[in-house]
Formats: sequence, structure tokens, C-alpha cells
Amino acid sequence: MPTENTRSYDVIVIGAGPVGENVADRTTAAGLSTVIVESELAGGECSYWACEPSKALLRPVLLRADAAHVPGLDPAVKGPLDVEAVLAHRNRMSADWKDDGQVEWIKSAGIDLVRGHGRLTGEREVSVTTPAGDTVRLRARHAVAVCTGSSAALPALPGIEKLRPWTSREATSAQRPPQRLVIVGAGVVGVEMATAWQALGSRVTLLARGDGLLPRTEPFAGEMVTERLREAGADVRFNVSVVGAERVGEGGNEVRVTLSDGGVITADEILFATGRAPRSQDIGLDTVGLNPGDWLATDDSLTVTAVPGNWLYAVGDVNRRALFTHQGKYQARVAGAVIAARARGERLDTGRWAPHSSTADVEAVPGVVFTDPEIASVGLTVREAERTGRDVEVVDYEIGHLAGAVQYRPDYRGRARILIDRDRQVVVGATFVGPGVAELLYSATVAITGEVPVERLWHAVPAFPTISEVWLRLLETRRDS
Repeated sequence: MPTENTRSYDVIVIGAGPVGENVADRTTAAGLSTVIVESELAGGECSYWACEPSKALLRPVLLRADAAHVPGLDPAVKGPLDVEAVLAHRNRMSADWKDDGQVEWIKSAGIDLVRGHGRLTGEREVSVTTPAGDTVRLRARHAVAVCTGSSAALPALPGIEKLRPWTSREATSAQRPPQRLVIVGAGVVGVEMATAWQALGSRVTLLARGDGLLPRTEPFAGEMVTERLREAGADVRFNVSVVGAERVGEGGNEVRVTLSDGGVITADEILFATGRAPRSQDIGLDTVGLNPGDWLATDDSLTVTAVPGNWLYAVGDVNRRALFTHQGKYQARVAGAVIAARARGERLDTGRWAPHSSTADVEAVPGVVFTDPEIASVGLTVREAERTGRDVEVVDYEIGHLAGAVQYRPDYRGRARILIDRDRQVVVGATFVGPGVAELLYSATVAITGEVPVERLWHAVPAFPTISEVWLRLLETRRDS
């Protein structure tokens, strides 16, 4: 028979993904009793259906691409990937979709965990329906943090409910490569999964509504990825969309896709990588005056602005500020500090780059696209600078000219770009494209968040021969021009 009980804590966190775990870790470390509510697996989307499994799929692909161009290694990597071994590695990196390790960490950090579906029921109140059908009522003395993340957004396509399409979850957890895979979407999920499954033996068709891939990056980044995908055998098509799709064949084992240009494609699976939606539909937002299914707008302290009283926080994807796991964890650190300060009755310091302000969400969001070649970027692009009226100087350099790049891969091709604010003489944007450039990103992020004067960067000496020497070459290019 279902039961009901009530518990009180200083802080309630809804969602035990990386963001919720970090909020709880920070509030617990500040001496506040904290409980996390989770309806699925502790560890969240990133651990089981996004960051971890996707990078486990991509690592062998990118490593082989580099090794195939290094003298002495190239004959050893001519054959196909061991698909079974790659998928087994992906399964291990996803903890075989079991959260025992995450639960152990939560307990070791002194955080309580309640499994079940949590819904707000009023100010500082959350009701949890457990898997057994029981109800646990939680009351927060100080704060409730909504850390429910986002889910794949499917297009309004007639009959899509019968299509059994892949989303990012199926794409990262599939136990065998489909022979033919259609991917709809030109963003990060689309291009990363095209890179992975093409290398694992699928015949991939990638459909982009616009005229290029990765429209939020510098155009040259998408162009270089397009070239490499096509060299690998993928069919990349631009300015085309899906107008119809249906399951056909014996048992509906095929998908027939009709395109806006009149073309028809038959595949085994179709992946829609067409954006994200907030997981806020059924979490009781209406009980606190908000609309279910909406993104939760916050100020820089991660406090939900539409709810009075400074008790409700939205952290991570659900606030739509910057949809990256690492950025959500950054927000969690800020939100944890804000909650702790308010609980102690302290005045918040919310100035630019202050401890209670998530300034990086606006000024310096880093991101890596793990394709061949890799793309690493932070801060502004030229398009964003123009849109926001920022006066910037653009400096480009061919990474393949570096001795360190040639050591990395003799036929290295890549490109680096930095944007310099003409008035303040600091770097406000950086994009690197090429093998191994992900490790350049932190230096660029430090330069931007630290607002390091360009003249001071001359004193940051890169080791020779490394790809990081690109920083010196960019400064020289600017000087010589």
C-alpha cells in the first residue's frame, strides 16, 4: 500500500546529473543539508547518453585518422576498426548504464538521494513519486534548484510517432551499426555521430537545412569537417529538409525518407539531431506561476527571475544559457556559492567575473566538436561580433605551418583564428580547427576570462615543437600585418 512521509532539508536539488551533483556538492560543502531527487540514472544524460558514450565512440576514429598519416604507423591502421571492441569500450565508459558508482559518490559526499519523479508543489516544496508508488514530501529551508537538463527535440513531422526514430540517446547507445543511417541536423550531435558511425561501417547520409555544417562556428570549421566527411564516404547534402518519412519493408525494418528537393532515401535508421527542449514539462512549474515545458530564465546568479523570494534556481541546460555539461557544472559552482551566501545572510557579489555571477555564460563559453578535424572554440565568432556591434580585429594562421603540427601529423591541415577587441586590446574569441586542437582550448579560455592584454601574451612562451606555438605565430601575424 502506498505510503507518504515528509522530510526537511536546507536545499532540494531536482536532477542528479553532473549539474545537480555539483550544486549538491557545493551546498553540502558549505554545511547545508542537501537532497537530490532523480527519476532515471544518477549521473544524468552526459554519463550514459551524451558526453561519455559519444567520445568513447569517437576516440578510436580520431586516433586512427591521425595514425594513418604517421610514418611507421600507417600500415598498421589500414584495416577497419574492430567494431565489437569499440562498442564494448563505449559500454564500459557508460558504466553499462548502471549508476552504482554515482550513487556511491553521492552518499560519500554526505548528500541524500531520493529516487522518483520530483514535482514542485509550492514555495520551497517538492513532492516525489517513488518507483514503488509512495510519496515523499520534501521541504527546503533555503533553496530548490531545478537541474533537470534537456532532451532531444523532434520536429513536427506527420507520423513521427510511428517512425521509431533515433535521437541522441539511441545514437550513442546502439549495440550495432546500422547498414544505412540518415542523420537530420547539421549541429554538433549530427556531425559527431556522422563521424562515428561512418567509421564504424554505416553508410551515412547527413542532411543540413542550411548551406553548411555547424552554423554556430566560424564557416571554415564546418567546411573542413564537410570535406573530411565526404572523403570518408559520407553523403553530405545542404539546403534540404525532410518533408515525410515512414517505416516500410518487412516488419518496418526500413525507413523511406522524402526530401524537400523531391529526392527519396531508404535507410535502416534515421537520427533526428534537430535541437534540444527543456525537461520542464512535468515538474510542477504551474504551482509557482511558471509555464510547464518552458525554459527557465535566470539572472547571472542562476536565480529564476519570474519567481519572487530568491529561493528557486535553474542550473544547466534547463535555463538555456549555455547547453554544455562543463558550462552547467560551472553554473552549479556559482549557484552553490549563491545559495550558501544567502543562507548565511551575506550580501551577494554579482559584478562581472565575481564569485556570484556566471559571467562566462556570456563572455567565454568553450566547446569542442570531436570530429575529424577537431574544432575548439571559445568566446565570439566574427558573425557574433558583427551581430553585437563589437569592433574586433581578426587574425588567422595555418596551423599546418608549425613544426609541432608536422611532428603530430606530417600532412597536418588546420586553421587558427583569434578575435581581438580593438578598444581593450584583449582576446575576445578564438577558434582552432585541426587534429588535437582540443587541448589548445583552455589557454584561449584563460586569455579571454583573464582579459590578458595582447602585449602580455608575448611573454607567454610556447614550448617548441608543440602545436601551442600557434599562439606565437598568431601574434607575429598580427604584428607583421
